[in-house]
Amino acid sequence: MQKIKVLCVDDSALIRSLMTEIINGQPDMEVCATAPDPLVARDLIKQHNPDVLTLDVEMPRMDGLDFLEKLMRLRPMPVVMVSSLTERGSEITLRALELGAVDFVTKPRVGIRDGMLDYAEKLADKIRAASRARVRQAPQPQAAAARAASGHPAAPMLNNPLVSTEKLIIVGASTGGTEAIREVLTPLPPDAPAVLIAQHMPPGFTKSFAQRLNGLCRIAVKEAEHGERVLPGHAYIAPGHAHLLLARSGANYIAQLSDEPPVNRHRPSVDVLFRSAATHAGKNAIGVILTGMGRDGAAGLLEMKRAGAYTFAQDEASCIVFGMPREAIAMGGAEEVVPLADMSRRVMSRLATMGDRVQRV
Repeated sequence: MQKIKVLCVDDSALIRSLMTEIINGQPDMEVCATAPDPLVARDLIKQHNPDVLTLDVEMPRMDGLDFLEKLMRLRPMPVVMVSSLTERGSEITLRALELGAVDFVTKPRVGIRDGMLDYAEKLADKIRAASRARVRQAPQPQAAAARAASGHPAAPMLNNPLVSTEKLIIVGASTGGTEAIREVLTPLPPDAPAVLIAQHMPPGFTKSFAQRLNGLCRIAVKEAEHGERVLPGHAYIAPGHAHLLLARSGANYIAQLSDEPPVNRHRPSVDVLFRSAATHAGKNAIGVILTGMGRDGAAGLLEMKRAGAYTFAQDEASCIVFGMPREAIAMGGAEEVVPLADMSRRVMSRLATMGDRVQRV
């Protein structure tokens, strides 16, 4: 079996050593080289032709983002960003995902062995997924500017503006999901139903992710808070430390957060959110499973479908990693398989036909 070749780029010799130890401890991957900065990495890429690059966000001589932007334009390859758990680090990481990085991990906590086994497993999983990922070439600056100026094509407005929280859009994603979620949310009209989202992300990143989307979308986007009412025209993102569940309080939907153990090795878990939507929303919901590795959300989407919800899965061609949608489709949980570029339009078109299907409670 040919091993996945990994090039680690980090200005800390200690981090490079730790990453090398973790990666070389896996049976199916190896570190082919390490670099203290992007300028050295540039030559090592030509020399070793690695399958995956791990890239520190902030480095001397050349910023990690500048290097990533050049790399994705000139030689697109799978990149996993390594980020610090800070507000600035999370904002830079989200920008890196926009530029084409496949995924990210937080920096290992040097000297703290507790949790290192779990960290090693997560890092290895992300490298494996990255090695199989479809890499998006960075857009040319002129094209990006033109797209920003023109905006996203708007999904259709609902014929009857919503005055309640009866209809809901429930979304789950993992690897590649930050950009996929942006693609789904930005076309939504201000009268869109409430959207609840479980995206696999560590604590400290979901708030920045929500704030970033809030500045791009016509609906309000925020990190979900325990017990808050779920309102139309709003999207609620599960915090990185908790499961997000849909619940009811009288006639209203509310968001609930739970610190129960991880499900499918994830907290937040897509299955947890989907199952709560199946229980409390039934026919009033639309379920959407997007790009991601693993199978989290596949069983939950099937439960939503069986409860009467209409369900969508992102198609293979537009996924960064097709794992979660593939599992959902294989289990029979997806009623439609849709390219990412068409997802918002299809969801809103389906909502426009749901008037007679809405379940009164």
